[in-house]
Amino acid sequence: MIDVIVIGAGWSGLTAAARLASSGRSVAVVEKSRGPGGRSATRREEGFIFDHGAQYLTARSDAFSRQVEAWTGAGLLAPWTPSLTVFGKRPDHAGESPARRWVGVGGMNAVLHRLAGGLDCRWGWRAESIEFDRQSWRVRSTDGQLLEACSLLVTAPPAQSSALLGPEHAFSGQLDTVEMLPCWSVMVGFAEPPATAFDAAFVNEGPLSWVARNDSKPGSQSTSAWIGHASAAWSRDNLEAEPEEVADALFAAMTELDSAFNRPSRLCLAHRWRYAMARAPLDGPILADDGRKLVVAGDWCAGERIEGAWISGVAAAQRLASVL
Repeated sequence: MIDVIVIGAGWSGLTAAARLASSGRSVAVVEKSRGPGGRSATRREEGFIFDHGAQYLTARSDAFSRQVEAWTGAGLLAPWTPSLTVFGKRPDHAGESPARRWVGVGGMNAVLHRLAGGLDCRWGWRAESIEFDRQSWRVRSTDGQLLEACSLLVTAPPAQSSALLGPEHAFSGQLDTVEMLPCWSVMVGFAEPPATAFDAAFVNEGPLSWVARNDSKPGSQSTSAWIGHASAAWSRDNLEAEPEEVADALFAAMTELDSAFNRPSRLCLAHRWRYAMARAPLDGPILADDGRKLVVAGDWCAGERIEGAWISGVAAAQRLASVL
């Protein structure tokens, strides 16, 4: 029987899994997608490369700053210094703009690919049910596969984590209080580069909240690839809309933002992040049940940024190591 099953191959799950494995624990990571990344996903379509989830990362704590420097030294991250602009009035609640931004070299999932490379990861493995039987956890997939382990780490969004754990689990009250905000993302590949005066922009008016030229990032191997993120309010109002309709609407919003976007596109796709970020994260990096050797983790525990997800993953690994 293995030591730990980790559900989810995003920042929290892979951070914890890598640390546990490096300390000699046997770990299996199950992920419903075809590869690592979670919301730090990178999509490749028709020669274009899109970071259609998290756009960059920042480092505020000393611990994460040191980790970012290590990844940068390994060639996995690089500083990103785009030409930035702002459309619309900056919200009163907006914090200070970070002094430095980093991106994955070749895609925002570069670090996660490196972490996953040394782990037992089961891609396309969708967890359907979880049960605890005295001293072990059993996780069954939708196609009938079964894994058993001494401990369990769940890093799915709160609603999905709660559904997997069932109505009687110890964290039901806390998980149910976390509201996750959605985000629609549009990916546009242009036949010719739009002549914009900026590489990225914060947008505080209309459907959009952010636009960025993906090929302005270090290590990008595509050209004329742009990303647009809709605001949480617009995404919520159009949550169940068809992706084609969303793509058209957000592309139209880009052309209204800057006429340079009003040109033929070779590709225009939309992706829905149903659980993009927590409106109000929990005040603590993890939820833990030591008696059952269960930990629930994610950026919604420790802050909505990538740094928060990493902090949560580190805390999860430390907690599980202490009870195994």
